[in-house]
Formats: sequence, C-alpha cells, structure tokens
Amino acid sequence: MSPISPQLFEFLSELTQNNRRDWFKANKSRYETEVLDPCVELVSQLHKPLGKIAPMLNVIAKRHGGSVMRIYKDTRFSKDKTPYKTSVGISFRHDADGTIHAPGVYLHLDPLESFLGVGCWRPERTALTAIRDAIAEDPGPWHRAVRSKRFGTHYHLSGDSLKTAPRGIPKDHPQIEDLRRIDFIGVSPLSIEAICSDDFVERLLTRVKAARPMMTFLCDALNVPY
Repeated sequence: MSPISPQLFEFLSELTQNNRRDWFKANKSRYETEVLDPCVELVSQLHKPLGKIAPMLNVIAKRHGGSVMRIYKDTRFSKDKTPYKTSVGISFRHDADGTIHAPGVYLHLDPLESFLGVGCWRPERTALTAIRDAIAEDPGPWHRAVRSKRFGTHYHLSGDSLKTAPRGIPKDHPQIEDLRRIDFIGVSPLSIEAICSDDFVERLLTRVKAARPMMTFLCDALNVPY
C-alpha cells in the first residue's frame, strides 16, 4: 500500500498559499506526519526492490540527509525569497557520483504536476561530451533504448537542447537532434490517484525497469556500472 495520501498534496497546496516561516512553524508537525514521514516510508519500501533492479542507485530512507530532499530553499542567489519548496523531491543518485547531474532516478510530488524522471539532468561538461560521443559513434543502442515500445509506454524524452549544433559537430549530422541535448532524461507523468493507489510501489518499479536500457546506455557512456 502506498504510504502517500492526498493529505501530502493538500499540505503542499496550502504551503503554496502560505509560503512563510511563521505559517510553516505553526504547521511543522503536519509537514512531518503528512509529508516527510510518508516519503521516508516510501523510500524504505523501495530499498530492497530497487537494490535488485538498480543496485548502483542509493536508496536512503532517512528523514535528513537521505533520498528525500530538503523542503527548505536556498534563496541566497534567487530573486524568489519564499523560504520553502512547494513540491517534494525524492532522488535516487548513482553511487559513483552523488550529484543530481549523474545518471539517476527522481520522483517529483507536486499538486500540479507529479512525475518520475530517469537519466542525466545537466551532466557536467566531460560527461556531456562522453554521452554525445557514445550516441554519435554508435546510435543504435540509444535509439533502441528510447524508441522501444516499452520505454514509450511510460516515458517521453524531455529536457533542454541547444538551439544550434554543439561545437565541432556538423549541423547536418544524422543524430543532431539528440546531440543538441543538454539533458538526457525520460519523464513519466503520475496522477495523484496513481501515487495514492495501493499498487504505487509496483508502478514505480515497473517504470524503473522500463528505463533500464536507457540508464545502461548512459552509464556505459560514462564508464560506470548500472
């Protein structure tokens, strides 16, 4: 049974309307019981099965410093000074590189748009070059991974791309659409109903399995295991 209930989304909706420290302080116990604890429990339920499916991903069921990301925003360099995120991020990061830019799996819970994301978001320059080189040298495995029926049943390719060809790559390169990418991610939309359903954990595992060829390609390009 999913530990996530509609109360999580109700809290986030209220937080969106009351994104202030005084309101959050008065409602912190609600945040812990309706949002944080259920998310940690979800990670706990995913720990063993994800360990079998994707053993290089870190699945850490902790209230602080684990897979559930902080709700507190870093506003130092942002014009938006509201202190709290109005969504929940759960990040399963690759053991070889614990940043959000390495191949990983990300669950986004939001009253307006929830989704499961897989792949590499904004890989750093060396990694970006390695992924592009892998696609250019042998595009077959990449195409089979992201154009398969199984992948397409759950995901669509998303993220940003350059407006023109990367430096050193001809504009008429046959793989130019993929070589212009600066994100290599698949996104699988999730409804609130699905997230709160009894079979949510199984749904997530099915989708992570469907992304295995894509994740394997990216990890192979970066010379790390998946």
